Amino acid sequence: MDNPQTRSQDPEAGVLIAPVLGALGRLPGLAAGALGRAWRTPLMRQLVRFTGVGLVCTVTSLALYALCRPTLGSQAANAVALILTSVMNTALNRRFTFKLRGSSKLAQDHLNGLVAMAVALVLTAGSLAGLHWVDPSASVATELWTTTIAGWLATAVRFSLLRHWIFRRARNA
Repeated sequence: MDNPQTRSQDPEAGVLIAPVLGALGRLPGLAAGALGRAWRTPLMRQLVRFTGVGLVCTVTSLALYALCRPTLGSQAANAVALILTSVMNTALNRRFTFKLRGSSKLAQDHLNGLVAMAVALVLTAGSLAGLHWVDPSASVATELWTTTIAGWLATAVRFSLLRHWIFRRARNA
């Protein structure tokens, strides 16, 4: 029977293991290099900044929804939260994600941002309608999860619209 201590002292094992250990040792450097190269691309920088803006807007939207839900109902609370945070989202993405400053095309950017918001409203309102069709007495927490998940899809659509249509002049920011 092999003794594990004896096996590790086998010179042939070292010959087989050394290349594997060497390759594993280089992985952090390779990963760092790949991340560094990826960070240099405008798309990656924009995605990271867009994600930060999105987190701030999502938390704000969820808070607004939770505050408005008891008095307005789910659909109206969703619309109010989405409209208010959409204006904030367009402004923050304009400034931070796409590095646009000044008043040039500001009104047009916000009008176009409302189109992206309309897509999000259709997706989130549709998800709430579907939830209430399946479970008419769904809790506020379930509504929040439902709109959040629908919001993830809306976010992908929004980024695409912002990058390729609304802020295309700053695509390489």
